[in-house]
Amino acid sequence: MTDLTPVLSATWDAKESWTLDTYTDHGGYGALKKALGMAPGDLIQAVKDSGLRGRGGAGFPTGMKWGFLPPDDGGPRYLVVNADESEPGTCKDIPFMLSAPHNLIEGVAITSFAIGCNHAFIYLRGEVTHVYRRLLQAVREAYEAGHLGKDIHGSGFDLDVTVHAGAGAYICGEETALLDSLEGRRGQPRLKPPFPAVAGLYARPTVVNNVESVSSVPAIIERGVEWFTAMGTERSKGMGLFSLSGHVERPGQYEAPLGITLRELLDMAGGMRGGKKLKFWTPGGSSTPIFTDEHLDTPLDYESVGAAGSMLGTRALQIFDETTCVVRAVTRWTEFYKHESCGKCTPCREGTYWLTQILKRLEAGRGTGADIQQLLDTCDSILGRSFCALGDGATSSISSAIKYFREEFDAHVEGGCPFDHAASALFAYEPKAIEEAHA
Repeated sequence: MTDLTPVLSATWDAKESWTLDTYTDHGGYGALKKALGMAPGDLIQAVKDSGLRGRGGAGFPTGMKWGFLPPDDGGPRYLVVNADESEPGTCKDIPFMLSAPHNLIEGVAITSFAIGCNHAFIYLRGEVTHVYRRLLQAVREAYEAGHLGKDIHGSGFDLDVTVHAGAGAYICGEETALLDSLEGRRGQPRLKPPFPAVAGLYARPTVVNNVESVSSVPAIIERGVEWFTAMGTERSKGMGLFSLSGHVERPGQYEAPLGITLRELLDMAGGMRGGKKLKFWTPGGSSTPIFTDEHLDTPLDYESVGAAGSMLGTRALQIFDETTCVVRAVTRWTEFYKHESCGKCTPCREGTYWLTQILKRLEAGRGTGADIQQLLDTCDSILGRSFCALGDGATSSISSAIKYFREEFDAHVEGGCPFDHAASALFAYEPKAIEEAHA
């Protein structure tokens, strides 16, 4: 594979790509007009046939999720777009909304028409004020052009879109915590069942989809199911945005068919920074088990990554070279999860606290061999026992790091961090300091 697949990112380099004029000049809102002439059931079936899977992490089939809504009872039903991008290393939705907000809005309109929704919400992370303002402007443009509002393009379909800025909490990326936050309550996960499809926002049937999932819908409707299924693998269809960050020459967003490998992406990104050797990387953000250089040729699709022992997640590929202390990296991630735990359940609230204490002790060279086993035992106590996936995600990097780099954890017990005395210089990439660290 040598070529990228510019679909979602096709207009990113166009002049004022965020404006309605630029989007329509590139065929924007043509899919909406086509969709309004179709039966809602046919739209849902098309998305099912496309094999589009949720691009927010779990990879659940999007069309199937739409199909879970109960029969229309005459009351309202809602679409909520989860734009609360918070996972460390994940940085695809924010640049997408900044560069092509109308693509998302068109996807919202088509999805809403398909599921019978007349009021949709985009829940955005409040810290990204520039994106919030751009979305608001795009929504205003869409209303003025008749793509939103009453009797859209004479179809009789009405749709209002509200852009909501959250207060900034990682836990609100969990769909039920997001719904509570949207209703004005503290963002904490709900007990399931009932699932949002039955009792979601304001206790009404609700579809919660990621930004990229919804934004993929217009291209499927416009270009057809066969076009979409021609990309990707047998069970992971289509294209996606891969976020490469860390020790690569050209970090950024790379749009490619699912099934591409990290080796291919690294070639596109100019290789490892400074010609260093790859040490470890995350296939789907810091809440997924880490991979090493032995996984360079693992196809980045849901099944292959899962079979190799991790999760594709949000396709946030954080790349770390041989100068990186894995204990230090894992400690920083765990500190994040401890800080962002909502505190609702004991395993996550207490477990992430103690994981952080142990890791800090190990990183500082004050740990013991028993601490490493205690880390694994504490991870076992959290995994599968927390209220939502935050607890599970907090354990992933720890257990996988010990699996692949046990000797480095042992080295911290025996003599402290081999990288510690050169840490400040390592980040500046001074060769002499790196050599001293390895000495």
